[in-house]
Amino acid sequence: MSRHEQVLVSPDTAVLDVIGIIDRGALQIALVVDEQQRLLGTVTDGDVRRGLLRGVQLHDPVSVIMNAEPTTARLNEARETVLAIMKLKRIHHVPVLDDEGRVVHIETLDELIQAKERDNWVVIMAGGMGTRLRPLTDHVPKPLLRVGNKPILETILGSFVEHGFRKFYLSVNYKAEMIKQYFGDGSRFGIEIRYLHEQQRMGTAGALSLIQDPSERPLIVMNGDLLTKVNFQQLLDFHNARRAQATMCVREYHYQIPYGVVEIEEERLKGIQEKPQKSCFVNAGIYVLDPAVLDLIPRNTFYDMPDLFARLIELGCTTTVFPIREYWLDVGMRADFERANGDYHEVFG
Repeated sequence: MSRHEQVLVSPDTAVLDVIGIIDRGALQIALVVDEQQRLLGTVTDGDVRRGLLRGVQLHDPVSVIMNAEPTTARLNEARETVLAIMKLKRIHHVPVLDDEGRVVHIETLDELIQAKERDNWVVIMAGGMGTRLRPLTDHVPKPLLRVGNKPILETILGSFVEHGFRKFYLSVNYKAEMIKQYFGDGSRFGIEIRYLHEQQRMGTAGALSLIQDPSERPLIVMNGDLLTKVNFQQLLDFHNARRAQATMCVREYHYQIPYGVVEIEEERLKGIQEKPQKSCFVNAGIYVLDPAVLDLIPRNTFYDMPDLFARLIELGCTTTVFPIREYWLDVGMRADFERANGDYHEVFG
């Protein structure tokens, strides 16, 4: 079976199944075809995320989220022409069709972007006291607690390195010297590490005011107690493509109301829904910020990231959301810490 045949799906295939095909395949795309393998549309990670934000359900047919007008190439079209189109349109895949519109091949940039090393700085907020994990954090800072066979923070750094990031700020406070002793300047990990020393609690954004020479490129900010398989390159590309000043990662949170919810019209009871399941998007603790945004953060004071986003919205800046569907776990409580250890080898091994 050729590689493009491995990502062919029918328009009735469930979104959930297509996600699996995209994630497992080296091409990172699915091609929606009819019974004669004529192309009907394409589905990428971005299409899935946009569908989730619109309320599309995982068991809905993929036809509701596919791009029905993808860029394509004809058989025997010059390779230079195809590559020029891909660069011009900033796309990673171009299906190649015969005269009947059937898929015969797929041209890719061979993950050109992923092969490129990123100059963007990443800020990891690693200064928390880990109060909810006591007594585990009485003598060891939370970033150095071992999940699997290595400290949480080492796994986080490794995830960024896999996506081409090499420059890191670590915001430290509680037992900062232990963190500095373990990671040093980052050279033994093949990266560069600088430290932001919080002399007091500064919230989830305040420590960014300590950066002395911000880069001209957007920076990624992440809480230091998160384990995730988010594709950070896709996140940064998403932010850049939308010319946003700030991007917040969000994840879908499901909850059940423990009572019967009543529908009322004036004084009349219209219906009762018993213990309904609800869902909403919540802050996932990962952000992309343009460097100019740092000027809005007050110095030497407590300031949280939601405060910063509220200010940006007030100023009319472009703030976007990037929905996370990959593995994500906040290792903030004992039960979550134990779950992370149970998940580690399957997810990160």
